[in-house]
Amino acid sequence: MADRENINIKNKKASFEYSFIDSYVAGIQLYGTEIKSIRENQAGINEAFCTFIDNELFVRNMHIAEYKQGTYNNHPTKRDRKLLLNKSELDKLQYQLKDKGLTVIPLRLFINDKGLAKLEIALAKGKKVFDKRDDIKKRDLERETQRRFK
Repeated sequence: MADRENINIKNKKASFEYSFIDSYVAGIQLYGTEIKSIRENQAGINEAFCTFIDNELFVRNMHIAEYKQGTYNNHPTKRDRKLLLNKSELDKLQYQLKDKGLTVIPLRLFINDKGLAKLEIALAKGKKVFDKRDDIKKRDLERETQRRFK
């Protein structure tokens, strides 16, 4: 079993595809076999996104593999999972989502000090193609300067 500090599943495409406006840390409503799979690093959030259903925030398309020792009680791998935030945070997010081009995406799935699974989410705006090109140029320049000063 992995240590709690080692559980840190990131959405690597998020920073390339989106520019972040605001971020939050939310709890997740999970089944027992889901948290066991997360503790074994068997989850992925690259294709996940968040959506409001009846004034509640859910994460969709987050993959959590079936637990190996799970029996017939095992969970579905891709189901809608409720995110736990304060009402004021939910209201603020829902109000800001009315702007065009904004979305809520998961950035990082981790286990906190108390052993609870948390999902770091961000209010984000999609980048245009030229913004992505600028990011690639900046990254290449940083790599080049690192190589020269080594």
